[in-house]
Amino acid sequence: MKPRTEAEKKAVTNRLKRIEGQVRGIQKMIDEDRYCVDILVQISAINSALKRVGFEVAERHIKHCVSDAVKSGEGDEAIDELMDVLNQFTK
Repeated sequence: MKPRTEAEKKAVTNRLKRIEGQVRGIQKMIDEDRYCVDILVQISAINSALKRVGFEVAERHIKHCVSDAVKSGEGDEAIDELMDVLNQFTK
């Protein structure tokens, strides 16, 4: 298994920090009694951002971890594990 590069770590970390900021923004919107639709739009944006991070992590997992498992003869287990996680991810 190939470790994440510093660039990969930084990109995901930065994205997660932005999401964290968005969540704090929603908390502030609630405290300020902002319009519900505006809050829902922000929640939708956070959901989309989290899904994007999840897909990026899944892509890396497939290209590295699952690919390596297939090459080493352990592909069925890795694919089953991935399918279980993807099933949870899409709920």
